[in-house]
Amino acid sequence: MQTLPFGSWPTPITSEQVVATAARLGEVAVAPDGVWWAEARATEGGRTVLVHRSPDGTTTDLLPAPWNARTRVHEYGGGSWAVADGQVFFTDFGDQRLYRVVPGGEPEALTAEPELPAGVRFADLSVTPDGAVLCVRETHTASGDAAEVVHEVVAVAPDGEQTVLVTGPDFVSDPRRGPDGSLCWLQWQHPDMPWDAAELVVRSPDGVETVVAGGRSGTRPESVVQPSWAADGSLLFYADRTDTWSLFRWRGTGPELVLDPGSDMAGPQWVFGASRYAELPDGRLVVAYGRDGADRLAVLEPGGPRELETRYASFAQLRADGTGVVCVAGGPTTKAVVARVDVDSGEVTELRPAPQDVDAAWFSRPRHVTFPSTTIGGTSQAHALVYPPTNPEVAGPDGELPPLVVVVHGGPTAAASPVLTLGVQYWTSRGFAVADVDYRGSTGYGRVYRDALQGSWGIADLDDVAAVVAYLSSADAPAQLRVDPARAVIRGGSAGGYTTLAALTFRPGVFAAGASHYGVADLAALAADTHSFESRYLDGLIAPWPSGEAVYTARSPIHHVDALDTPLAVFQGDEDRIVPPEQAEVMVAALRAKGVPHAYLLFPGEQHGFRKAENIRASLDGELSFYAQVLGFELPESEGITPIVVVTR
Repeated sequence: MQTLPFGSWPTPITSEQVVATAARLGEVAVAPDGVWWAEARATEGGRTVLVHRSPDGTTTDLLPAPWNARTRVHEYGGGSWAVADGQVFFTDFGDQRLYRVVPGGEPEALTAEPELPAGVRFADLSVTPDGAVLCVRETHTASGDAAEVVHEVVAVAPDGEQTVLVTGPDFVSDPRRGPDGSLCWLQWQHPDMPWDAAELVVRSPDGVETVVAGGRSGTRPESVVQPSWAADGSLLFYADRTDTWSLFRWRGTGPELVLDPGSDMAGPQWVFGASRYAELPDGRLVVAYGRDGADRLAVLEPGGPRELETRYASFAQLRADGTGVVCVAGGPTTKAVVARVDVDSGEVTELRPAPQDVDAAWFSRPRHVTFPSTTIGGTSQAHALVYPPTNPEVAGPDGELPPLVVVVHGGPTAAASPVLTLGVQYWTSRGFAVADVDYRGSTGYGRVYRDALQGSWGIADLDDVAAVVAYLSSADAPAQLRVDPARAVIRGGSAGGYTTLAALTFRPGVFAAGASHYGVADLAALAADTHSFESRYLDGLIAPWPSGEAVYTARSPIHHVDALDTPLAVFQGDEDRIVPPEQAEVMVAALRAKGVPHAYLLFPGEQHGFRKAENIRASLDGELSFYAQVLGFELPESEGITPIVVVTR
């Protein structure tokens, strides 16, 4: 075995390998003609393709280029397609119109072209028995003002006529028809986000409306997510009234608790169309829930939940299929796949396997750790998935500890996932340890933990990313997870990019370098100029805007660059509507003026999150090159990585 400096280890997990098989799996549907799923393919410019798997195992792409089944409702999308009666309905990314297509045919527009290009958008699609598409419609005005965007529930008839069913709330989602014709939906008002206080409303066939759960009418705010009608006419949903998002059933009176496993069973509603439970034809429920940083899949039986043994640690998009469920699943040694799990036999069939071009010996397995932090919001600890450096052919020098990459997820109400991601293994196979931090505000640990970030974004998250470095470099950490604190770096995208910038600014000396991917530098600019869905998000995380402007200034890195002396790489898309490129450019200008070593890459045609293969590769290799120059190690010659340009002026 070779001995080489940490960070410089040769590896087959190159940026080319990362994007070669990269396909983000989206929604899943089970239909009489087989199973359908969505794939967002980096090798095709990030476009979302619909894939059909027939009962004989044949797979076929439905939409040829340039069709792209992706909606921009809430900018994050989701729920952009539905299958019914041999037809597929979808929203195309280019014009945001609703289309109908029969496999083998050409898509035909179901809705008219709006006056404002892409100004009328559709999401959260489902098809009702009369052939209408029930969905959320988002309407924009020529002013571009986020306050003027209108969100409604509409039914689009087969002839394209649109009927408004719900209007008035600031936001709506999850419209679903019940067996008796009742309509349910979720709604919430500014400044709430859906994970703060979303109401579940039911309208009976005779027009009587009932608030089933959620909202702010009770003793404490309550969030409801993922409502779905059961075959017996009852309504299933997740609500966080027990602290965690737990499963409830409504039969016309008060909600009945079905299962509270002590951890969140659902996640934050950033996208439409999520499903973490499914009802089998015999009435049994199959559910997913987390524990110790990994998911369990279980079937609910009279004696309680029976957990199913699989090699997976994450489950999403659960859809009933006979005696099993079809879902998107993944684990520490397998990337996301579309799998069918039979709940009686335990048999697992991968309908859409993940290409496995790298031997599992190269994969670092994560370990869930809980570590002490400051006391905020009733909590004094945080969590992370920690990956030790792993390379079967190379070891680091004796007596040296590895550098640490602290990964800060977005949201900030997202969570670390134990699913194999070559983007993580890219670092660990080169000799880095990786800590994917579930800082306070993350989901999976209940409402109290999530709400600990309320009013404390830019404080609690910074404490937690600093605390994980302190913990992993202390004697309290497991020996195989210990790192060199002098070579800790931090990286994050979107909200994680803000925490990255803020940590370098307000916690000087903790990190040797950082990388911000479309991160927020100026909180006030974000509050004043972002899209409708998040236009009041910071009211809760920071302070009401504009009355709390002083707090925004105090926590914005751009206003405190005099404290920033840490090398920084910045990566940004020029079409980002959520965090506009001006955010990156003001930070880069400040770094240049101060003479701090930095690098900046602006990618044409990219929005919030990079989807094109060449840009994913450039940002990943550029970041590695940046750390190599800062930390002082050599890049593997075999990869031919062009060093990123680091400047001070």
